Amino acid sequence: MGRSLSRDESESDVLQEAGQCTLQIGEDNPIRISSGHRILQHDGKCSRPHGHNYEITVEVTGQLTEEGWVVDKGDVTAVIDAWDHRFLVEEGDPLVDAFEAAGDGDALVVLDHPPTAEVMSVLLEQRMRKSFPDTVSDVSVSVSETGELCVTY
Repeated sequence: MGRSLSRDESESDVLQEAGQCTLQIGEDNPIRISSGHRILQHDGKCSRPHGHNYEITVEVTGQLTEEGWVVDKGDVTAVIDAWDHRFLVEEGDPLVDAFEAAGDGDALVVLDHPPTAEVMSVLLEQRMRKSFPDTVSDVSVSVSETGELCVTY
């Protein structure tokens, strides 16, 4: 619960001493992207090219910036949107050559690891940390691939 200003404190004083804040994005209304992928070494149907309507939520903890926020929501969505309507594949997947031969190389996101929801959550978190200001101390990303499968990193 917040605290009230004493008579001798200004709003600026309180904001400078505010400490860590946590910004939650997508908790009740997840960020949605549509992406295709395949898990090349999978023994089942996930080895076939297919897609999902992913739901992504993010928590960012840090000090308030001079702009008055932990991080600009647009910086969060920019990282996620880079994978919207793209096909995620692992390095070495023959689909890379097929997409490039068809002139659709820009539709690919080539990863060093299989494009599972687990890998997606880790890589999205890593990419966000790289783009966020030093005032951010923690980032957590949840990726829901289906109604049955959700991973948080």
